[in-house]
Amino acid sequence: MREEHKKDRNTYSDTLLAMNQSLVTIANHSREKIEYLIRMAQEFEKHPNRLLLQGRVVATLFFEPSTRTRLSFETAANRLGARVIGFADPKVTSGTKGETLKDTIMMVSNYADVIVMRHHLEGAALYASEISPVPIINAGDGANQHPSQTMLDLYTIYQTQGTLDNLNIYLVGDLKYGRTVHSLLTAMRHFNPTFHFIAPDELAMPETYKQYCRKHGIRFVEHKEFDADVIAGADILYMTRVQRERFTDLMEYERVKDRYLLKLDMLTKAKDNMRILHPLPRVNEIEYAIDDDPHAYYFQQARNGLFAREALICDVLGITLEQVKEDQTIIS
Repeated sequence: MREEHKKDRNTYSDTLLAMNQSLVTIANHSREKIEYLIRMAQEFEKHPNRLLLQGRVVATLFFEPSTRTRLSFETAANRLGARVIGFADPKVTSGTKGETLKDTIMMVSNYADVIVMRHHLEGAALYASEISPVPIINAGDGANQHPSQTMLDLYTIYQTQGTLDNLNIYLVGDLKYGRTVHSLLTAMRHFNPTFHFIAPDELAMPETYKQYCRKHGIRFVEHKEFDADVIAGADILYMTRVQRERFTDLMEYERVKDRYLLKLDMLTKAKDNMRILHPLPRVNEIEYAIDDDPHAYYFQQARNGLFAREALICDVLGITLEQVKEDQTIIS
């Protein structure tokens, strides 16, 4: 972070940050708020086991399959001393009996202090936040946004590059349906990035997000080729999975699923400090031989999900960075 942003800024008071609020998108977060959450995540990386949320209940409502996101949120809650309720399969809920999303949210809010929700419909998290008396954290809504993944991505980028400023970030694969890349693009607008979009026409970055880049002065370049020469300038190479579940036409999926595969011999010209990220799960888009290469950082990235999500849960519950720093409930 720039030197002038390293210290807590008096103009960005903890009182403002302490307000209970839902996290639907990271698009409205300021540079200061993002850096604040990074500092909080750093505190949790030093000491992840605490009792800051003892007596609190976190509900995880996953209407769509998840492994890393659900487990890291539940682990974050447990490591902070909270109890966890919820479900990972909507087939076991009253939704199968016709219960509406509104009724589910209102019912669960009677039992929980915060609701973490993943849903297959775009806009579901926003709707839940508008009706829920407790904070909602969007754990992914369709192909729209995935703000908690973006927060751990930002933390990982800062961790590996020492800054978020002036980076060349290459986004590869499913840029049409990839909610992780959509969220990352909006969050990076404060940090003068240059994005490189590498995707087939069928999975190109939607025009809406290109317009967003133009509006906010974000530089971007589009590529069809994917080879050692193209990625030689990358600081971050962000790979994505072509998501079969987003396709209504399986023939189209078959045509594009293996278009961009990262192989070890493509890293011969990569910068020493370049890091390969991936929101996971991967299918075959990253060759397994790359796992042992120093450029690979996706498993560490997944680990950072714990610290970032501890920070996000605390933030929406009104627990400030100063309270985290002064916390005496650390468990060794």
